[in-house]
Amino acid sequence: MRSKEVMSSWKYPSILLSSIGITNIGEWVYFIALNLIVLDRMGVMAVSGLYILRASSTLFTNFWSGSIIDRINKRHLMVFLAIFQGTFISILPSLSSLWIIYCTVFIISIASSMYEPTSMTYITKFIPHHQRKRFNSLRSLIDSGAFVIGPAIAGMLFMIGTPNFAIYMNALALFVSSLFTLFLPNIEKEDFIEGTNEKISVRVLKTDWKLVIDYSRNHIYISIIYVLISSVMVLATAIDSLEAAFSLEVLSLTEGDYGLLVSIAGVGIIVGALVNIIIVKKVATSWLIGLGSILISIGYIIYAFQTIFLPPLLAFLSYHFRWHL
Repeated sequence: MRSKEVMSSWKYPSILLSSIGITNIGEWVYFIALNLIVLDRMGVMAVSGLYILRASSTLFTNFWSGSIIDRINKRHLMVFLAIFQGTFISILPSLSSLWIIYCTVFIISIASSMYEPTSMTYITKFIPHHQRKRFNSLRSLIDSGAFVIGPAIAGMLFMIGTPNFAIYMNALALFVSSLFTLFLPNIEKEDFIEGTNEKISVRVLKTDWKLVIDYSRNHIYISIIYVLISSVMVLATAIDSLEAAFSLEVLSLTEGDYGLLVSIAGVGIIVGALVNIIIVKKVATSWLIGLGSILISIGYIIYAFQTIFLPPLLAFLSYHFRWHL
């Protein structure tokens, strides 16, 4: 009887996790395949533009997307964004102009930047408080699995067909993800919050930003913690971009050694996610965040001051273990 209750309570969360997992794995396949397509057609410099576009689209989207997400039915928006991305991704292989490819990728990245906060909002509204920590730990495991499985699936698709084939398969995966999302409960009966038909305008954006600023002023401690954690993530991401150069040029590692480091990163992520699933209900969230920050600091210190292979190996394990605590 107990097992039936557990299965019943996790029916819809499992569907949501499946939808998110398909989307995350597909994103890895899509971007790796797109890199190869652009590299083959336009060269190395054109590939670097793809990374700039992804960051630019996020900056362009974040300051106004929250106002739209707050006012639109979350399930409907998730379905629309998945179909929207799948449609535009499916036309990428047929494009020949670099600038048209860039514009299409920018549009896709905007939809991707909106999908994550939309899914987070839906999760917060839909998942009961007592299930939320376990759900987030499982989602963390899925995200880490996508980090490992995504490139592996991309490689298999390249062996079977071409990067274009991988792009089409990713578009199909997004359509499947949208279908999964349709089976989720519609937790908002109205398309707009409280049934209002307020249109998005500059005035609405100003009002929303005022609410955010007022909340930040009234909850200084939470705001400081959020800014500090965000700063750690930004700095870590910036350092990640120097990872390969530091390993090969400063530590004088071979390409094989660096490949092993990357593999260890995947192991660290998966181990961290598994540990999180086990201890998440027994340890306070504040302790998990604090322990994670300490581990990432230890990892970077070891990585920066050693010149032989084993310490960087342990540093990578510690650093990537942290991200999923």
